[in-house]
Amino acid sequence: MELLSTMFTLFASFLFILVLFKTLIKHFVSKRQHLPLPPGSMGYPYIGETFQMYSQDPNVFFATKIKRYGSMFKSHILGCPCVMISSPEAAKFVLNKANLFKPTFPASKERMLGKQAIFFHQGEYHANLRRLVLRTFMPEAIKNIVPAIESIAQDCLKSWEGREITTFLEMKTFTFNVALLSIFGKEEVLYREELKMCYYTLEQGYNSMPINLPGTLFQKAMKARKELAQIVAHIISKRRQGKQDYKDLLGSFMEEKAGLTDEQIADNVIGVIFAARDTTASVLTWIVKYLGENPSVLQAVTEEQESILKSKDESGEEKGLNWEDAKKMQITSRVIQETLRVASILSFTFREAVEDVEYQGHLIPKGWKVLPLFRNIHHSPDNFKEPEKFDPSRFEAAPKPNTFMPFGSGIHACPGNELAKLEMLVLLHYLTTKYRWSMEGAKNGIQYGPFALPQNGLPITLYPKK
Repeated sequence: MELLSTMFTLFASFLFILVLFKTLIKHFVSKRQHLPLPPGSMGYPYIGETFQMYSQDPNVFFATKIKRYGSMFKSHILGCPCVMISSPEAAKFVLNKANLFKPTFPASKERMLGKQAIFFHQGEYHANLRRLVLRTFMPEAIKNIVPAIESIAQDCLKSWEGREITTFLEMKTFTFNVALLSIFGKEEVLYREELKMCYYTLEQGYNSMPINLPGTLFQKAMKARKELAQIVAHIISKRRQGKQDYKDLLGSFMEEKAGLTDEQIADNVIGVIFAARDTTASVLTWIVKYLGENPSVLQAVTEEQESILKSKDESGEEKGLNWEDAKKMQITSRVIQETLRVASILSFTFREAVEDVEYQGHLIPKGWKVLPLFRNIHHSPDNFKEPEKFDPSRFEAAPKPNTFMPFGSGIHACPGNELAKLEMLVLLHYLTTKYRWSMEGAKNGIQYGPFALPQNGLPITLYPKK
């Protein structure tokens, strides 16, 4: 009897807990369902507000929305319903809650980059990929490729001498070549032109509507993506036949213990090229503009870089840059930081709610994209005094937490940021010590889509210093 009574008590307790749990869930879901969406406009059917955002100054687009709706508002971009947030606290919440928000892109970009790319995953698969990428891009690894980056920088600058160039286009070539170096090592020269031709077609469709009809940018991009994957597959096949040990990113991906399929490798190679190329090229283009417009800053950078050359002459040290030289470039590093802040190349990043999320009394529905607005955080007078002014000295002190996020934040922060900073420092060393330049044409215009750039990609004429 005593056993029977105990079992009955346990069963009754279980039923009580089950009923209570269901009641709480029902109440919670009901509460979620009755939460209002953030204020805002969804724009036109299907296309939403895509053209408005990508065709004008993003500062104006976002600032207008924030003034009307507040720091959190809804919109519809690239075929996706979105919630946009512009406070440092909200950005931190979204970027660091991996259990609530997964990294994502619009469907068109996911298909072009490949669904197995690191950007679209979390959990064990993402952690494995991140480990492989960091192993190749951390200081201990990239310090060994400084001479190779130096050679690429010198060759690029030499080819620009004495002629008018479009800075952004030439910087894209430089960063593309460095990206291939980091992925394929010394073999990159064998495939450079073939990869470049396919990738240039692919990038034209990155921000196109996902309409897969003959003649559309999206259709051409998808065809180029298939060709890129075939080239990567060919390189993988050749490497397996040679059975050589490679220290580059592709070698890291191909290790047996990495456990990646060829499709996963191809998706992530294409993804790394995407992440490493246009953004860094855009930053370098803005740096050239800001240095040209701020003679005192240019002089400070030049003197810092010349002091590195002078110290080598006085010590009899071997010519050429090394990792220790890059660590001495404090003023130049602050110029890069301030450019990342003012230009805010990545105006925002994409996350996706994996479940209904309540935030500040509003509902972020499952499946909606969430966009932390880095540009607005970087340009807020609450975070930076005189935010429109180019002033690298502001980074002599660390900025307030969560107000400077050019490489994102959390477990999905850009793993290649050390490589990006290194290649910029190397190029700026030779640009400022060996050359001078004049900016041609319109000085103040800005063009948009997808990145904010100086008008016409910043035409300049480069001259060797005598």
